[in-house]
Amino acid sequence: MKKNTLSFGTVCIHNKQQSSFGHSHMEAIFPTSTFSYENPEQLMKLFQGTEPGYIYSRWDNPTFHYAADKISLLEAFELNNEHGNQLKLKTMLFSSGMGAISTLLMTCLKPGEKLITQGNLYGGTDEFIHKILKPLQIDCVMVDLNDTEKLSAILDTSTDIRMMYIETPANPTLSCYDLNTLAAIAKKYNLITAADNTFATPYLQQPFRYGVDYVVHSTTKFLNGHGNAIGGALVFHEDDDKQTRFHEVMKLLGNNANPFDSWLLSNGLKTLELRMQKHCDNAMQLAQFFSTHPAINKVNYPGLQSHPDHAICNKQMRHAGAMMSIELFGGLDASKEFIASLKLATLAVSLGTVDTIVQHPASMSHVKMSKAQREQYGILDGLIRISVGIEHINDLIYDFSNALDKTRA
Repeated sequence: MKKNTLSFGTVCIHNKQQSSFGHSHMEAIFPTSTFSYENPEQLMKLFQGTEPGYIYSRWDNPTFHYAADKISLLEAFELNNEHGNQLKLKTMLFSSGMGAISTLLMTCLKPGEKLITQGNLYGGTDEFIHKILKPLQIDCVMVDLNDTEKLSAILDTSTDIRMMYIETPANPTLSCYDLNTLAAIAKKYNLITAADNTFATPYLQQPFRYGVDYVVHSTTKFLNGHGNAIGGALVFHEDDDKQTRFHEVMKLLGNNANPFDSWLLSNGLKTLELRMQKHCDNAMQLAQFFSTHPAINKVNYPGLQSHPDHAICNKQMRHAGAMMSIELFGGLDASKEFIASLKLATLAVSLGTVDTIVQHPASMSHVKMSKAQREQYGILDGLIRISVGIEHINDLIYDFSNALDKTRA
């Protein structure tokens, strides 16, 4: 049987583009702040940019490229460019997801320009837009990106909007946005497009397939998968003319990755396909359990037919993912009782780890948003966000069932 390409899960494990050091079976780690050279001429050529190499780990480090190159391959997996050739992408690693997002936005937007995005964003992104970009005279227009008539009407009358930023599925309500439709609208109005693919990962969704220009990740989450390292990634076309500026902004803001966290990310990526499949299987079964429980008013999970964006999810995602939120009857008091009664699931503000994590967005990750904005986008006091892990599903259902019973006692 003739087979010319590797499967997704195999690419997660292998990256033959990287050479080994000292015949090491596993990727090497370079925990060094700087790099030494035998003579001044070598280092001079590096500073002049006439020879490749490494100078200082805030600028670059060999360890970064194992994970960065693999993310590029996964985001471009089985995708072709407009000429029918294999899509070539490049990835930069950062100290965190916010490092990647801030570098992207500060590179692409100038004072007097605007960003258009949704209102139900990750809390850190929302804070950055309002607390960092706004004082720099970079404003933001927020709109329901699924209301394409309203979106187009805004773009018809606004000549200073430069970029469209999409988070899908969205945090924490799991709204999904049609990447193909939005990329086409953005192209019509000559906008840059960027998508946060943290919740989905390239295993479930590939924004470049639909014409998006940039993809960002908090690699802390599912790409790493084990909750032991902070990191971020920015993915762009190999020939993107902004990549030099991305590197300058990263270098001068100190948003760089570090060798150890990058090495842990590289290890985590090896099991991405296996983990994501189990995450998704568990999440679907848990969502079905929640959907019939009398203590729950609403389940936000795009894999359920009751979710308003179920069709969009099916159109652009392999599965519906591992993230969901449930809205309890009883508001804040019920939420606190529920969380306190959990024995297996962990109370923590991150997500994407092999163990199940819960948090209360209105008082935790989205507390910096105004109450009016939270309520407008369904982030109510009774809302619990759940990052479904890969434990045995019976154990998860038992734990959540007992905690829900306590809220009704």
